[in-house]
Amino acid sequence: MSEYVSRAHALTPIIAEAASRTEATRRLDDAVLTGLHRDGMFRILAPRWLGGGEAAPSEFVEVVEVLARADASTAWCLCQMGVCAIAAVYLAPDVAREIFAEPHATIAWGTTRDAKAIVSEGGYRVSGTWEFGSGCHHATWLGGHCPIVGADGSALAGEDGRPADRTVLFPKSSAEIIDVWRVLGLRGTGSDQYSLEGLFVPEQHSLPAISRWPDSERLKLAAPYRFSVNGLYAPGFAAVALGNARGMFDAFVDLAGRKTPMWRGKTLGHGANVQAVVAESDVRLHAARAYLVDTLRRHEADAMTQGGLSIDQRMSLRATSTFAIRDATSVTEALFALAGATAIFDGGEIERRFRDAHAISQHHQGRLAHLETVGKHLMGVESDLRFC
Repeated sequence: MSEYVSRAHALTPIIAEAASRTEATRRLDDAVLTGLHRDGMFRILAPRWLGGGEAAPSEFVEVVEVLARADASTAWCLCQMGVCAIAAVYLAPDVAREIFAEPHATIAWGTTRDAKAIVSEGGYRVSGTWEFGSGCHHATWLGGHCPIVGADGSALAGEDGRPADRTVLFPKSSAEIIDVWRVLGLRGTGSDQYSLEGLFVPEQHSLPAISRWPDSERLKLAAPYRFSVNGLYAPGFAAVALGNARGMFDAFVDLAGRKTPMWRGKTLGHGANVQAVVAESDVRLHAARAYLVDTLRRHEADAMTQGGLSIDQRMSLRATSTFAIRDATSVTEALFALAGATAIFDGGEIERRFRDAHAISQHHQGRLAHLETVGKHLMGVESDLRFC
């Protein structure tokens, strides 16, 4: 067991005890944040020269799964913000040290359809609104992905002919955070919106848009920097789904040993149908996890020798990640159905796990269309690589 995985296991009692507070406040609990920062979890993928772990993607995924078994919202934020820390690799070292100077410094970012960075002397004037900013409330810096436009408002093109874009970084205090996170599950992530209006961002506080990671220079570095951003987020969020499903499994087994259904003289766990579903659920979660971690380990070893992932490898990672999310959701549904009316009350762990599972599965990393992409590739049909 790696050092980071051991640290994650040690944190799980704190995270599990705080899970109901994390959900109620729609923020990670202070005790949880203290432990995550103390153990360097938010910098697990950051470069060593910045106090990070440069952890292999497979180790990162194992950590996320362990944390999700205690609380999915906590693991989701760690996954999202852990990948954000890779921004340090694309910044000048002195700028990265400025942004990550404080021990609790972290970056959060979200998505947008409404943003622009107007070229200005020495940087950009940035306006826009970003949504799904997981962890934005306890981040110290925020990121915004923006198309670059000229002073006349016309879109600029990069050297490759595609629209020019950058990811800009700015102190959280510069942005307005908008409270919109009233959702089914993953409530504790606090994934609110944030906005800017004409903020000047120096050029040195920008980096290549994350859709363009990695570039040829970064392919000379450690394993996590040889994966695309989706090559990290896809298995990371799959690990959240698997860990949450395993947490649901644990809660259901506990319930089945205590609950005696009406008109029966034995506990729920004595039912043959329950026993069969529990056994199958255990195997499915182990199988999906093994496939995910094994795929990552094979690909990260190849990435170090061949410089990056091939199209075939990117497709296989997309397939195993999407499959894991969808299979974990199916397991939570099966166990929820067996739990009966006990599972429907607010505040119960089984009820929360069920809602979190369906919030995870609605994320674009879990959509069925990704398997269509992989199927096209397997049959030699031209396919979309944007999310691979």
